[in-house]
Amino acid sequence: MIDMSALFGGTYANRRVLVTGHTGFKGSWLVLWLQSMGARVSAIGLPTATTPSHHALLKLAPDDVLVDIRDAAAVRDAVTTFAPDIVFHLAAQALVRESYASPSETFDVNVMGLVNVLEAVRATASVRAIVNVTTDKCYRQTANHQPFTESDALGGHDPYSASKACAEIVSASYRESFLANRHGHPIAFATARAGNVIGGGDWATDRLIPDLARAAAARCTVGIRSPHAIRPWQHVLEPLAGYLLLGQQLLEQVGHSTQFSDAWNFGPQAAGHLTVGEVVTEFSRHWCDVQTEIDQNTHRHEAAVLQLDCTKAHEQLGWHPVWNAATMIERCALWYRNWYTSGTVSTRQDLADYVHDAAAQYLPWAA
Repeated sequence: MIDMSALFGGTYANRRVLVTGHTGFKGSWLVLWLQSMGARVSAIGLPTATTPSHHALLKLAPDDVLVDIRDAAAVRDAVTTFAPDIVFHLAAQALVRESYASPSETFDVNVMGLVNVLEAVRATASVRAIVNVTTDKCYRQTANHQPFTESDALGGHDPYSASKACAEIVSASYRESFLANRHGHPIAFATARAGNVIGGGDWATDRLIPDLARAAAARCTVGIRSPHAIRPWQHVLEPLAGYLLLGQQLLEQVGHSTQFSDAWNFGPQAAGHLTVGEVVTEFSRHWCDVQTEIDQNTHRHEAAVLQLDCTKAHEQLGWHPVWNAATMIERCALWYRNWYTSGTVSTRQDLADYVHDAAAQYLPWAA
């Protein structure tokens, strides 16, 4: 059996770690992983927004406060009270279609909310590193459909994508202007741009896998928009491994090197860049109750092709995906099928199997 506390060089064992957005889909998976490694996790977030809630099902109970990151004073009080060594910032308005309905809120949360977190960090003597999670959609879309590298231009057609491009610019500004906090201590600061993240426990609206699972459980038909759109699909544990590896490097290098204080892509291998239709077909192989039809309604703009080049993370961080496309989709389908048919929450088993598979591939962080 693998000693979870030894993962990532033992960096997180007994480490004070703050996660924002812990009640969300990715945040709840991250808190589980950190706690399994013996981290002393604190958290800031809103009450769970979905029923069921992955966070509630896991019964994680970190030392948390329910705070809107737009409340600068409350965020500062929480961060200074928790006094973390490292911050993983995941709190966000994360839905493209919701950003069309609430553009002002989207920019307020994703830009000014970030500023509030960074100002709180600057006021907290203990913080040595920050990982700000943005998105692959922060890149300016081009006609050539080449995989995006970290040096490509930022942009964003929809308000969500634009807000995350703004968050990258804000992050770069703070990184260049405030590499030390107000107490004079150095802070290492990186941003992480992940692809289309899937996995059990996501019940957000207008997301492909949750929509398929709900429809299969109810034995009804679900409308699929943009079946030919290509996205960089990856299981949620893949980018989380990247964030944790990045955090390890930031903590080890703080005050000595700025190599890792930069932007990083975390996406699948080339075979993981699939069309929406291909994901649906693979999902239905593991849950045959899925019934779909093409949604003919008019939709807001969405990019036809979005692919990530993760060469930088491969070569400089030593990060590599663990599960191929077939495995990640199978894991998702089985997670939801188990939940809807028997109430089983497979998250901890998925994490254990993922770490086992990473060790079998001799990935350094899992050694």
